[in-house]
Amino acid sequence: MIEIKGIDHRFGRTRALDGVSLDIGEGEFCALLGPSGCGKTTLLRILAGFETPDAGTVTLDGKDLLTVAPHRRPVNLMFQSFALFPHMSVERNVAYGLERERLPRREVRERVDAVLATVGLTAYARRRPHELSGGQRQRVALARAIVKRPRLLLLDEPLSALDKQVRAQMQLELKRLQDEVGITFLVVTHDQEEAMSLADRIAVMNAGRIEQTDAPVALYERPRTAFVAGFVGANNLLPGPDGITAVRPERIHIGDGDCHGDDDGGGGRLTGTVVDVSFHGGTSHLAVRVPHLDQSVLVAVQGPSRAVSGERVSLSWPPEAAVHIPAGPIVGEDP
Repeated sequence: MIEIKGIDHRFGRTRALDGVSLDIGEGEFCALLGPSGCGKTTLLRILAGFETPDAGTVTLDGKDLLTVAPHRRPVNLMFQSFALFPHMSVERNVAYGLERERLPRREVRERVDAVLATVGLTAYARRRPHELSGGQRQRVALARAIVKRPRLLLLDEPLSALDKQVRAQMQLELKRLQDEVGITFLVVTHDQEEAMSLADRIAVMNAGRIEQTDAPVALYERPRTAFVAGFVGANNLLPGPDGITAVRPERIHIGDGDCHGDDDGGGGRLTGTVVDVSFHGGTSHLAVRVPHLDQSVLVAVQGPSRAVSGERVSLSWPPEAAVHIPAGPIVGEDP
């Protein structure tokens, strides 16, 4: 549905976007994931019409989107701050965009009632934003965005203002809502767990470029760059002659004693000393210092760990747990 090709954008001497290309399918829930300053919000603002790229194209159903005025695009942006009108009730906040379009009063009422029912706020229609919880205000902002029935809904860090418990609940609610209304969603987030739980596909951004676009499981299990391997979930990046080997902490087995070289199955084996053990409610995390490695190897085991700090242990993993990432240029630098 959306085709983004070769988008470049600068703010003065700062290159915010560098040749970004991305396709987004009809009805897809896509996420832009990356650290602060990677360019993800700039790309969102270009789609919304609040920024104009220096180069590149954006098409919707094959038609140029960049020449369409922001208010005429079938695109809606839900701001991080929710941006609700404090003096208006919930139903007036939701109806505002429809009233600006001068739709018939009956149609406005029917659409507002329907969307409030969808997000579970019918009983709160007469309340004002200051009378609502953070999760309820977020639902009002979502209702206001989807009531106009956009083809594409853009969400900029939509859950960042919520506490952890409410955020987990709203992740489920957001996915349910997207499935129900069938609108294409593009969410910007720096929270990898949020992206993994919500999105059908994730585009990982770094320094103005997209490093990898994949389904969540493929992204986690088969990262294609060192940045993706280190940014998406905890990972052990072990240096080698032609790149690095990435091994997830939960794929490493821990035992007693010494070991040297590779095991017979072609997997990896190391020996080190436990320097830290922490329990995280069902999982124990261990840091193991291994000679000739700059950083400790991280290991995750189910339940309490029998290993203790100062103990010498062996580490091993099967060959299928290791992902080889070839050496290459650093993203964001000119080759």
